[in-house]
Amino acid sequence: MILLQQGRKILTTAVLILALMITTACSSGNVAQSDRPTTTTPSAIGRNVTYSELERGNTPTGQSFGNWVVQTSEGLVQDAYVRDNNKLGVVISRQVRPNEVRPLAKSLAQGFRKNFPNQDLTVLVYGPDKKLILKANYDVQTNQIQYT
Repeated sequence: MILLQQGRKILTTAVLILALMITTACSSGNVAQSDRPTTTTPSAIGRNVTYSELERGNTPTGQSFGNWVVQTSEGLVQDAYVRDNNKLGVVISRQVRPNEVRPLAKSLAQGFRKNFPNQDLTVLVYGPDKKLILKANYDVQTNQIQYT
Protein backbone atom coordinates (compact mmCIF):
# COMPACT_ATOMS: atom_id res chain seq x y z
CA MET A 1 0.00 0.00 0.00
CA ILE A 2 2.82 2.41 0.88
CA LEU A 3 4.58 1.54 -2.37
CA LEU A 4 1.40 2.39 -4.29
CA GLN A 5 1.11 5.77 -2.55
CA GLN A 6 4.76 6.57 -3.19
CA GLY A 7 4.41 5.60 -6.85
CA ARG A 8 1.33 7.81 -7.14
CA LYS A 9 3.19 10.80 -5.66
CA ILE A 10 6.14 10.31 -8.01
CA LEU A 11 3.80 9.98 -10.98
CA THR A 12 1.91 13.13 -9.95
CA THR A 13 5.19 15.08 -9.70
CA ALA A 14 6.31 13.81 -13.10
CA VAL A 15 2.96 14.79 -14.64
CA LEU A 16 3.21 18.27 -13.10
CA ILE A 17 6.73 18.77 -14.42
CA LEU A 18 5.67 17.56 -17.87
CA ALA A 19 2.58 19.78 -17.85
CA LEU A 20 4.64 22.82 -16.85
CA MET A 21 7.17 22.17 -19.58
CA ILE A 22 4.61 21.52 -22.33
CA THR A 23 2.26 24.40 -21.58
CA THR A 24 5.01 26.95 -21.13
CA ALA A 25 6.69 25.80 -24.34
CA CYS A 26 3.42 26.37 -26.18
CA SER A 27 2.63 29.73 -24.61
CA SER A 28 3.73 33.15 -25.77
CA GLY A 29 7.05 34.27 -24.32
CA ASN A 30 6.68 37.99 -24.98
CA VAL A 31 6.36 40.39 -22.10
CA ALA A 32 4.84 43.67 -23.17
CA GLN A 33 6.18 46.95 -21.83
CA SER A 34 2.77 47.55 -20.26
CA ASP A 35 3.38 44.45 -18.12
CA ARG A 36 6.39 46.02 -16.44
CA PRO A 37 5.70 46.71 -12.78
CA THR A 38 4.64 50.16 -11.74
CA THR A 39 4.79 51.77 -8.35
CA THR A 40 1.05 52.51 -8.46
CA THR A 41 -0.08 48.88 -8.37
CA PRO A 42 -2.92 48.72 -5.85
CA SER A 43 -2.23 46.69 -2.75
CA ALA A 44 -4.57 44.45 -0.81
CA ILE A 45 -3.19 45.85 2.46
CA GLY A 46 -5.82 47.77 4.33
CA ARG A 47 -8.69 46.24 2.36
CA ASN A 48 -10.98 43.53 3.64
CA VAL A 49 -10.09 40.64 1.30
CA THR A 50 -9.82 36.91 1.79
CA TYR A 51 -6.55 35.06 1.27
CA SER A 52 -7.76 33.56 -2.02
CA GLU A 53 -8.42 37.06 -3.40
CA LEU A 54 -4.83 38.26 -2.94
CA GLU A 55 -2.91 38.96 -6.10
CA ARG A 56 -0.47 36.43 -7.51
CA GLY A 57 1.66 39.02 -9.29
CA ASN A 58 2.39 42.73 -9.43
CA THR A 59 1.91 42.82 -13.22
CA PRO A 60 -0.92 41.38 -15.33
CA THR A 61 1.39 38.81 -16.91
CA GLY A 62 2.87 37.90 -13.54
CA GLN A 63 -0.61 37.51 -12.07
CA SER A 64 -1.61 35.20 -14.94
CA PHE A 65 1.54 33.09 -14.58
CA GLY A 66 1.09 32.81 -10.80
CA ASN A 67 -2.52 31.71 -11.25
CA TRP A 68 -1.49 29.21 -13.92
CA VAL A 69 1.20 27.67 -11.69
CA VAL A 70 -1.27 27.08 -8.85
CA GLN A 71 -4.04 25.79 -11.12
CA THR A 72 -1.87 23.28 -13.01
CA SER A 73 0.12 22.02 -10.04
CA GLU A 74 -2.50 19.45 -9.01
CA GLY A 75 -2.18 20.46 -5.37
CA LEU A 76 1.64 20.46 -5.23
CA VAL A 77 1.82 24.28 -5.16
CA GLN A 78 -0.48 25.97 -2.64
CA ASP A 79 0.35 29.55 -3.63
CA ALA A 80 2.51 31.45 -6.09
CA TYR A 81 3.50 35.09 -6.59
CA VAL A 82 5.45 36.77 -9.39
CA ARG A 83 7.24 39.99 -8.47
CA ASP A 84 8.73 42.38 -11.05
CA ASN A 85 8.50 39.67 -13.75
CA ASN A 86 11.76 38.13 -12.52
CA LYS A 87 11.01 36.53 -9.13
CA LEU A 88 8.66 33.60 -8.60
CA GLY A 89 7.83 32.54 -5.08
CA VAL A 90 5.89 29.33 -4.50
CA VAL A 91 4.55 27.67 -1.37
CA ILE A 92 4.57 23.91 -1.80
CA SER A 93 2.19 21.48 -0.13
CA ARG A 94 3.04 18.61 2.16
CA GLN A 95 2.61 16.26 -0.84
CA VAL A 96 6.00 17.33 -2.21
CA ARG A 97 8.74 15.09 -0.88
CA PRO A 98 12.16 16.58 -0.02
CA ASN A 99 13.83 14.85 -2.99
CA GLU A 100 11.22 16.36 -5.35
CA VAL A 101 11.83 20.01 -4.41
CA ARG A 102 14.84 20.60 -6.69
CA PRO A 103 13.27 19.02 -9.83
CA LEU A 104 10.10 21.03 -9.17
CA ALA A 105 12.13 24.25 -8.81
CA LYS A 106 13.98 23.46 -12.04
CA SER A 107 10.73 22.87 -13.90
CA LEU A 108 9.26 26.10 -12.55
CA ALA A 109 12.41 28.01 -13.55
CA GLN A 110 12.21 26.60 -17.09
CA GLY A 111 8.57 27.60 -17.43
CA PHE A 112 9.27 30.99 -15.89
CA ARG A 113 12.11 31.55 -18.36
CA LYS A 114 9.82 30.79 -21.32
CA ASN A 115 7.30 33.38 -20.18
CA PHE A 116 9.80 36.02 -19.07
CA PRO A 117 12.79 35.61 -21.43
CA ASN A 118 16.12 37.41 -21.71
CA GLN A 119 16.65 38.16 -18.03
CA ASP A 120 18.03 36.59 -14.87
CA LEU A 121 15.29 34.93 -12.83
CA THR A 122 14.84 33.71 -9.27
CA VAL A 123 12.55 30.94 -8.02
CA LEU A 124 11.97 30.85 -4.27
CA VAL A 125 10.46 27.63 -2.90
CA TYR A 126 8.80 27.85 0.50
CA GLY A 127 7.56 24.96 2.61
CA PRO A 128 3.98 24.66 3.86
CA ASP A 129 5.13 26.55 6.97
CA LYS A 130 6.15 29.48 4.70
CA LYS A 131 9.86 29.07 5.49
CA LEU A 132 12.31 29.28 2.59
CA ILE A 133 13.53 25.83 1.53
CA LEU A 134 15.34 26.45 -1.75
CA LYS A 135 16.41 29.36 -3.94
CA ALA A 136 17.05 28.72 -7.63
CA ASN A 137 18.80 31.46 -9.62
CA TYR A 138 18.68 31.25 -13.41
CA ASP A 139 21.51 33.11 -15.18
CA VAL A 140 20.58 34.12 -18.72
CA GLN A 141 24.26 34.50 -19.74
CA THR A 142 25.26 30.94 -18.82
CA ASN A 143 21.81 29.36 -19.22
CA GLN A 144 22.43 27.62 -15.87
CA ILE A 145 20.49 27.35 -12.61
CA GLN A 146 22.34 27.74 -9.30
CA TYR A 147 20.66 26.35 -6.17
CA THR A 148 21.15 27.76 -2.67
